This record gives sequence, C-alpha cells and structure tokens, in this order.
Amino acid sequence: MTVLQVGTLKPSLAQTLERRHRAIPLPDHDRDGFLAEHGEAVTAIVTSGRFGVSADLMAKLPHLGAIVNFGVGYDTTDVDAARERGILVSNTPDVLTDCVADTAVGLFLDVMRGFSAADRFVRAGSWPAEGNFPLTHQASNRRVGILGLGRIGSAIAHRLTAFGCTISYHNRRPVEGSPYAYRADLVEMAREVDVLVVAAAGGQSTAGLVSREVLTALGPQGYLVNIARGSVVDEETLVELLREGKLAGAGLDVFEHEPKVPSALFALDNVVLLPHLGSGTVETRGAMEDLTLANLDSFLHSGTVLNPVY
Repeated sequence: MTVLQVGTLKPSLAQTLERRHRAIPLPDHDRDGFLAEHGEAVTAIVTSGRFGVSADLMAKLPHLGAIVNFGVGYDTTDVDAARERGILVSNTPDVLTDCVADTAVGLFLDVMRGFSAADRFVRAGSWPAEGNFPLTHQASNRRVGILGLGRIGSAIAHRLTAFGCTISYHNRRPVEGSPYAYRADLVEMAREVDVLVVAAAGGQSTAGLVSREVLTALGPQGYLVNIARGSVVDEETLVELLREGKLAGAGLDVFEHEPKVPSALFALDNVVLLPHLGSGTVETRGAMEDLTLANLDSFLHSGTVLNPVY
C-alpha cells in the first residue's frame, strides 16, 4: 500500500511516515507526471488542515481509501467529494482542545489588558521617556459570546467562567445540557457582549459568518478573539473597523490567507497577532502526531479510522 504525503508536515511525522510506510511526498511541480506514475498505487493520504485534498486530486487516485488529517480542522479537504467516492476522512480531535482554549484565553487577556503593546512600550524605552503606559480595560467579569460551542468552545467557556465572565453562545442549535445562555441570533449576541470569541469550524458553511453586520453590532467597545479559521470572519471589514476605531480591539491567531496577514494590522496596538499557534506546544503536537499515525495504521490494517469526521 502506498501512502502519499500532501503538503508539509511536522518533521518527525514525515520521517516516521517515510521510515514506517515509505510515504511519497506529492511534489510541487509536474504533479500530473508524478500522479500518472504513482497514482494507481496510492491508498492513503496524510495531510494537514493547511493543505488538504481537493476533489481533483482524489479523482486522480482511483484506489484512494483514506485521507488522514494532522489537526482538527479539515475544511481544506473536499469532504463531500470524499464521501461520494467512499473515501474515509479522519482528524485529531480532543488532543488539542486544551492548548487551543488556552490560546484563546491568552488572546482575551492580552488584547483587553494590552500586555503585548505594553511589552513593546518597555522595550522601546518609552516608560522613562513618556511615563506610565495608558490604562487598559479589565478582563474579568465580562460578557463573552462564543461562536461555536463544540469541544474547544466549551473549554474556552469553562476557563472564562473562572474569570467571572457571563457566557452566551451561538450554534446552529442549542447544546443539550449546556449551562450557558443560547442565542439563536448571532447579531443580537454580538450586540449584547463585550467580547466575541470565534471557535466555529471552518468551511463553506461558516465562511464570512462574522459579517459586517455582526462586527458592527459588536461595536466600538467590543473585542473579537479568533482561534478558529480566518475564513469565518469578514477580514476586510474587520481591518476597516479596527482602523477606524469602530472596534475596541482583536486577538487573532488565524487569518484568511495564511501566512499572509493584512499589513494594516501591524501598526495597531489594540490588535494581537499570532502565527496560527493555537495547538503549537510540544505536548499537543506530539499527541496529534501519535493520533495521526494511529488513524493511518488503523486504516492500513483494518480499513477503518479511529476518528472519522462523518
């Protein structure tokens, strides 16, 4: 059985795939020639949420049986096409929940208290020259709305409850047994909270869900935190409103066209920018690697995966 690696992977994972499965990386150039030579033999793909697998690539791999995703997000893979072709798709849920939720809380604290901006203030020698750093805003006891109360959204809510925050959430439907207030209208929820945390899955169904109307409702006293996918937010409008002072600030770990970040955000001290590192710890990435390999091994030995996405 031939394993195909699509896109760059964690080095230790790529090395294990090559050593254990003789995995072949999909080249950036002359893909048609490569697929003509190797496509018939490929039965499994290992990829990540940054790259994914298109319907066009699937069509060139007639014996493909599984797409094993390193990461929880799989919106870059055409899941509908995979389902139609009987191709299994797996991801690595749960093992990254804590670190991504921690990142959301870190952004929440940073953007409201201005810690990163204050750090730059000290490093620039501005403290003795200009006096004290400007006052910021209290983070505890805030009204927080969470878009997407899944595993990660729930973990964020649990953490922010310890800060005395009042939590509401918006999903396609209420979460049974949730202690938090459900809001069927995202615009109305944005209007009533101090901070909107985006934890929804990416993909076509959520593209632009945090629209101009939602961001405008959040308003000049409101903050946005996004640890989900850049595509969920209308990024052009977000940049516009931040520049015009019509949002209080934003903490962003994800962007629409990664690794490109709108340059207009670089000069804004009320914006915290991270390079999509929500799960970026030694412990979590190691657990994700282990689960990716376990999903692949399960498919190769039994024709099933441990973490199917549908």
